[in-house]
Amino acid sequence: MLFALTSSTWDNLSDGASLLIVALFIIAGVFLGYALRGLVGRWQAESIERKMKLREDEAEAEIKARIKESDIQARAAVVKAREEFEASTKSRRDELQAVEDRQLRREANLDNKAAALDAREAAVAEKAAAAEKASEQARVAAAAAAADQSRADARLCELAKMTHDQARKEVMRIANEALRSDAESLSRRIQEAAREQGEGIARRIIVDAVQRCAVSHLGEVVTTTVKLPGAEMKGRIIGRDGRNVRAFEAATGVTLLLDDAPETVVLSSFDSLRREVARLALEKLVVDGRIHPSAIEAAVEDARSAVQEAELEAGEAAAAEASVPGLPDAVLRRMGALKFRTSFTQNMLRHSVEVSMLMGTMAAELGLDASLARRIGFLHDIGKTVTGDKKGAHAALGAEFLKANGESDVVCRAVAAHHSDANVDGGAMGVLCAAADAISSARPGARNENVGDYIQRMEDLEKLARAHEGVTGVFAVQAGRDLRVIVNPSVLTDDAAGGLARTICREISERIKFPGQIRVTVVRELRCTEYAK
Repeated sequence: MLFALTSSTWDNLSDGASLLIVALFIIAGVFLGYALRGLVGRWQAESIERKMKLREDEAEAEIKARIKESDIQARAAVVKAREEFEASTKSRRDELQAVEDRQLRREANLDNKAAALDAREAAVAEKAAAAEKASEQARVAAAAAAADQSRADARLCELAKMTHDQARKEVMRIANEALRSDAESLSRRIQEAAREQGEGIARRIIVDAVQRCAVSHLGEVVTTTVKLPGAEMKGRIIGRDGRNVRAFEAATGVTLLLDDAPETVVLSSFDSLRREVARLALEKLVVDGRIHPSAIEAAVEDARSAVQEAELEAGEAAAAEASVPGLPDAVLRRMGALKFRTSFTQNMLRHSVEVSMLMGTMAAELGLDASLARRIGFLHDIGKTVTGDKKGAHAALGAEFLKANGESDVVCRAVAAHHSDANVDGGAMGVLCAAADAISSARPGARNENVGDYIQRMEDLEKLARAHEGVTGVFAVQAGRDLRVIVNPSVLTDDAAGGLARTICREISERIKFPGQIRVTVVRELRCTEYAK
């Protein structure tokens, strides 16, 4: 109400009263301010006290929680330590138990072995006693048998009225007479057969046939060389990281040798047909200049097609040269494939043409069908192109292929029998085919050999012959086709010399690879020299 005084009231009051009132108001305001301040301070103090009490309670709760958590962790650690100790103790106890068990088993095994050794010693002693007894019985039996043998020998000598030496000489005499009689009859039969066959006529016919058609046939063995236009072309052929080389070798089956010369690539393979395909494909790629795996595959396919056409053309040309008409395309293509095969550097297609001519000439001289002989000689090795597809000897495979393509039975049997290992009767044509094949393969100039291989074969022949007892000298003559063996006459008899020749021939056939045939001659000569004075 003091503050509700109006201005008009103030105006009516006197100045003293005004001052008193003002002073009273001031004093009342001061007391009121102090009272309010005390109330506010008390309220703030109580608020702070409550907050402190709350924080104290929280701190106390946190301390209790941490104490409880520490207690739990300590108990857990104690439990874990106790478990680990128990596990360690159990493991140690198990180990000790296992060691104890092993020790017990070992002691049991030792006891068993000792018992077994005792039993074995007893058995050995029994066997030794039995053996000694058996030995004594054997000595007694041997003495009795020797006495019986002596009495039997004496009885036989008494009955035969001759000694052991005399009986042995008599048996040898009878055997020698029988063998001499057999040898003489065999010699007469061989001489009669040789006269009937007409060795001179056969030699004349063969010489005449060889003179007419003998030429030298050589061929590549394992490599083919391709010239490059420049050194940078070799880098294209190799390709990035060698991918072109790998693709080319995988597509052709031929190995590329790129390190010999800067502008030369060597194609290496034992298969002449593969080398020809690789050569044509590589030449096409070099001319085109674009070399990558897809282009390589296309070039190889084109080269295979070209080689197949070339096979047919080569077969037709060879058939015309050998005067063998009427062959189907399948047979001509197989024959053309022989152009890419060699045997000891002799081209097989040229060999077939030569055998055809030889057979025709010899058949005409012998009064046989010359055209049929030429046909057989031309086709006799066609099985060598079939061996890659089927298993078996090329003579039998060739006869089977020709029969499937309409050839006559005479031709098929002769082709199958042109090797001595074929168990087929080829008749006169089969014998003539075998002879012509041997002449074409074995004659000088038909096949050239590497000098190293030739020298090695000569050394092997001489070493093989010197290994026999009684041999004093070995000489390989006539380009290794004739082996002369000199023997000591005081060590080997005439009959033993003949056996030695057969033995050396058999060992050469089994151990050494050679073209044609090798004649072995064993020379046994006894020279007696005296000087007259």
